[in-house]
Amino acid sequence: MIRSIFRNSGWLFIVCLIMSCGRTVPEGLGLSKNGQLIDCPDSPNCVSTQTNKEKATIEPIAYSIEDEAAWLLLVELMEQDKLANIIKKQDNQYMHVAYYTKSKIFIDDVEFLQDANNNLFHFRSASRVGHSDLGANRKRMENIRSAFLEKQKAL
Repeated sequence: MIRSIFRNSGWLFIVCLIMSCGRTVPEGLGLSKNGQLIDCPDSPNCVSTQTNKEKATIEPIAYSIEDEAAWLLLVELMEQDKLANIIKKQDNQYMHVAYYTKSKIFIDDVEFLQDANNNLFHFRSASRVGHSDLGANRKRMENIRSAFLEKQKAL
């Protein structure tokens, strides 16, 4: 009986520990001094359109509609996603979104930066905890790009 209680409380402790991981917004987000998104760390759990790290590089989202309409479309896409929670929107140019994994245990940080001169959304997507994400950030951003382009076509 006592063993069972300790065993169950051990599992409860592990679950609580995992659930608390990455619940605070990390430092190192936002824009660098040169106006670009801050670069990915060396760990393989980040992708960015503005990095020189070969394994972290990903294509930006290109748009062919008015800048403001593109921004509003991106915001709408994030608001409709049940796993996304917009943390910050700044000057219709920068957006930080906390993205929950399907299990709702872990949070990833997704940042968007609109480049109106080139009709692009640059982005960075990184896991808050752990070393590898098994390609989850890359897959998420490719899905977001596809969803954006589909919605843009419908306009």
